[in-house]
Amino acid sequence: MNAEQHVPQFRFKDFSDSWEQRSFKTLYKKVIEKNDLSFESDRIISVANMYYKPNDSKSDEKYMETYNIFRLGDIAFEGHKSKNFAYGRFVENTIGDGIVSHVFDVFRPISEYDLNYWKYFIHYEDIMGQKLRMSTTKATMMNNLVSKDFLKQSVLVPNLDEQQKIGTFFKQLDHLITLHQRKLAKLKELKKGYLQKLFPQNSEKVPEFRFKGYSDVWEKRELGELAEFINGRAYKQDELLTSGKYPVLRVGNFYTNDKWYYSDLELPEKYYAEKGDLLYTWSATFGPHIWIGPKVIYHYHIWKVALKNLFEKDFALQFFEADRVRLLNSTNGSTMIHVTKKEMESKGILLPDISEQRNIGELLRKADDLIAATQCKLDLLKKLKKGYLQKMFC
Repeated sequence: MNAEQHVPQFRFKDFSDSWEQRSFKTLYKKVIEKNDLSFESDRIISVANMYYKPNDSKSDEKYMETYNIFRLGDIAFEGHKSKNFAYGRFVENTIGDGIVSHVFDVFRPISEYDLNYWKYFIHYEDIMGQKLRMSTTKATMMNNLVSKDFLKQSVLVPNLDEQQKIGTFFKQLDHLITLHQRKLAKLKELKKGYLQKLFPQNSEKVPEFRFKGYSDVWEKRELGELAEFINGRAYKQDELLTSGKYPVLRVGNFYTNDKWYYSDLELPEKYYAEKGDLLYTWSATFGPHIWIGPKVIYHYHIWKVALKNLFEKDFALQFFEADRVRLLNSTNGSTMIHVTKKEMESKGILLPDISEQRNIGELLRKADDLIAATQCKLDLLKKLKKGYLQKMFC
């Protein structure tokens, strides 16, 4: 924002006027419009997730009278604190008239406004967090809004035409994000189906789906015959350096932990992982990975899987992934599972010849690549949205 002119960093062409300082009391008024049961809509609106739920319980009429009417454009305060909303948040009704629980404070617009603009503005924590911090009292898991304090807070507001431009822009960007989220979900479901159909299920000796030209029964083997599971090195805390020659790869670095430790130790070659190696995290969050980074020393809770000639790498990766899914399904989805080396080596596997392994591995790798590319696009769109929010509001 340019503080002197009160304008955002990025604007659409043809807009140059300074944004106007407005208090919320000139934009909204608090309303308590009771549901007298004659209201045409019997749809209950969930503020937390913003969806309709049909009111099909006519025997609860007395309780339903405690609900308030929640009209299109109204905003309701949800006091739940989360990672993204430290002081709770406002939710705007963009789906139509309905009724909402009396526990939510409802505010109705009293000036010209663009529905989409205000939806994105009031969800923007960088601005609204400060306003709500000045307007809420803390509770254990919920914040309580002090309406009179909130209405005293002021914000910078563009004219209606600019509101409409900004609102439409973010609506279209969100639509694009939603399309990529749906595509990603479909691709993951497709991959899940492939894993079920390309590997034998239950007591079958061959999978449901096979490539043309293959008819032989798959051969039963033990994993210990096909691969060596090499444990990484266990480190004492004082051996983990803040800088050094080799990064130390830990389980968390595959998932959410961006903090790296280092080591200057020179170890036998089996303790290093290089780009392209098949690794398996066996403690807490478990599963297979192809390492794509630089040379690292891998930690004790990771195996390097050294494959023998009969076991093709892409196929092995997908076998371990399918096995991980089966294991999760058998334990109600818990990820707090420890897989022992002895259990893994004695695990049975039905194995096709190396040519069929390559075909299966290649198909599933292409599916993984498509999933990764779609995830990358989705992450980029979310990053773009975050950047635009920072530059288009002031």
